[in-house]
Amino acid sequence: MKTVFVLFDSLNRHMLGAYGGTRIPTPNFDRLAARSKVYDKHYVGSLPCMPARRDLLTGRLTFLHRSWGPLEPFDNAFPELLKTKGVHSHLITDHYHYWEDGGATYHNRYSTFEFVRGQESDPWKAMVQPHWERLREKYHAAQTEGGPVSKYGPHIVNREFIKEEKDFPSVQCFAHGLEFLDANRNADDWLLQIETFDPHEPFFAPERFKEPFKTGWNGPIRDWPRYGRVDELPEEAEELRANYYAIVSLCDFLLGQLLDYFDEHDLWKDTALVVTTDHGFLLGEHDFWAKNRMNMYEEIVHIPLFVHDPRNPGRGRVGRLTQSVDVGPTFLDLYGVNSPEETEGYSLLSDRNREAVLFGYFGGAVNVTDGRYTYHRFPENLEEQEIFQYTLMPNHIGQRFTPEELAGSTLAPPFKWTKQVPLLKVPVTNRSPMYSNYGPGALLEKDTRLYDLQRDPAQAAPISDPEVERWMVQLLKSLMTANDAPPEAFERLAI
Repeated sequence: MKTVFVLFDSLNRHMLGAYGGTRIPTPNFDRLAARSKVYDKHYVGSLPCMPARRDLLTGRLTFLHRSWGPLEPFDNAFPELLKTKGVHSHLITDHYHYWEDGGATYHNRYSTFEFVRGQESDPWKAMVQPHWERLREKYHAAQTEGGPVSKYGPHIVNREFIKEEKDFPSVQCFAHGLEFLDANRNADDWLLQIETFDPHEPFFAPERFKEPFKTGWNGPIRDWPRYGRVDELPEEAEELRANYYAIVSLCDFLLGQLLDYFDEHDLWKDTALVVTTDHGFLLGEHDFWAKNRMNMYEEIVHIPLFVHDPRNPGRGRVGRLTQSVDVGPTFLDLYGVNSPEETEGYSLLSDRNREAVLFGYFGGAVNVTDGRYTYHRFPENLEEQEIFQYTLMPNHIGQRFTPEELAGSTLAPPFKWTKQVPLLKVPVTNRSPMYSNYGPGALLEKDTRLYDLQRDPAQAAPISDPEVERWMVQLLKSLMTANDAPPEAFERLAI
């Protein structure tokens, strides 16, 4: 068996032609849909970037116990489990969060890996004394706030070294992927993961992909929206959206190169292909940009998934509920490796049906959908909730837990899925690093809502239906219990 796994970041399902999108031509995603199973009810689990990847690798939901952080010593990562079967896994990525404190144990699980530099705030190129006044003139003031030591500074420096299309990190990722296939397509027992940060912000694409979406914008570069409410002028908002369209077009083109390779070498007959993303991205819907700050709307949590299995190469639509935790078990299934008992996901190649799926951010609402209704349940008072991080790897995104945080920690007994290992139980306070970036301090919406997706797919108006809400609370509680959620997770939601 051979497998290619393509993972995009922040790819909006509803903009792809295979899912009814019309604003952006996506001919290569359409080609893929014609050769694969298209999953219509595929959802996220834990968010955002690295929590989503922990779910993908381990087949378990993690957001009820832990925020952004490394893989833990007791986690079951599918690349390591594949090694027990003699399967070589190779990761090619420009997703620089793998190399930060909060992601540094992920890439080492693969047999081999390649890192392409330069995306977003990757600390790549060194300019000790950059000509900041000259450089900042190119960009909108909203994209230079904080100066060279802000998150914008490294990106502005990196961008000075990305001049031609071949220099773009996502282009390099797919080029390296084709090199791997040139060297290894005739071998057996491998899994190649081509993972690009695109179309994650900033929406920086080669000029030819921007041309079809020109808005007439004459101002400085505007391709990096804030996380929060939309307060830009209409023409500025249109420019931001146009740059997202351009980078999705780039992603479609790169996928097309891979599909051309599959066609040229007839890899369809012996190579599985799985294509998905970690989450979506709001582009003004519900009056918001991005993610993390608002309720978990469908645009963020309902994501695309395409699966080609050469042993059963049929195409068509799959209507059962699936989610990100199913991806790892699927790879194990392809190679005849049993999933560990701690796994919550099911192989996508099975016909296993779910009654509902659970998803969320650490410290925010706990959310559930049964495919018809979606329910976002918040604590009565988000700021006064009691919540803890359970970990043996006390790292945030880009820094370690502080001594102040750890001073209040205690040792918690093992959960059912930690292989008899006790954990640090670290209290979250408003002085915790990143408190205002994820969890209680980040949220601009904090009210419990119930939506009927059948009658209101755009989630324009929450409904009040006590009977349906009781049913959704029952599903919520059942799934949280199955996840072995900590006691305070139930208490904070009053269920």
